Amino acid sequence: MSSIAIVGAGPGMGLAIARTFGSHGFDVALIARNRDKLNDLVGRLEAEGITAAAFPADVLDHDALTQALKDAATRFGGIDVLEYSPAGSLESTTLTAPSETNPSDVQWAMDFLLYGAIAATRAVLPAMREAGAGTLLYTNGAGSVDPTPMLGNLNAAQAALRNWVLSLHKELADTGVQAAHIAIGVWIGTDGPPGVPAASAEEVAPLYWDLHTQRDEVERVFTV
Repeated sequence: MSSIAIVGAGPGMGLAIARTFGSHGFDVALIARNRDKLNDLVGRLEAEGITAAAFPADVLDHDALTQALKDAATRFGGIDVLEYSPAGSLESTTLTAPSETNPSDVQWAMDFLLYGAIAATRAVLPAMREAGAGTLLYTNGAGSVDPTPMLGNLNAAQAALRNWVLSLHKELADTGVQAAHIAIGVWIGTDGPPGVPAASAEEVAPLYWDLHTQRDEVERVFTV
């Protein structure tokens, strides 16, 4: 049985990705900070016939994140796919234009996006290399590709993650392990700001399965 570990799992994209892979026979490891919310997602997936388990950890705590992924690998006999998509709250985030950005304005996003992704990857990649198979998928905003001035500090960290993923993809060529970047250029759900393009998580999730199975692309950008 194959398995996917979803880091930053929530009721939007995380659940949709879990359903997509679960419908193809994957076991699902869900990783996020809140145990109660994870348990709720596990219950919803199991009600649909998908085997899932919760492994609480904060992406900012690299030791805890590493242990959660190791526990997931033990529970499911390995991790075949890693999907990294921690979701922060814009309401609690300070966003700055490029000319107004201080180093500290970028640091939190680097911790959240890039450093957490690196820690998660180091936890699962050695086993994938040894097996000669595996998929690493990293979710980002479209500002990683086409930055927006009002999101200057966030986009800088997103671009750093994208650059690292594209480089990782090149490094892993011919190893059997695929690394790919997904840039989402829409608001997920129906509660977004007026005038901002939106899509459902279910519309976006098939991209992840395509990247896992087709294995010929380093990046997909989702827009409407």
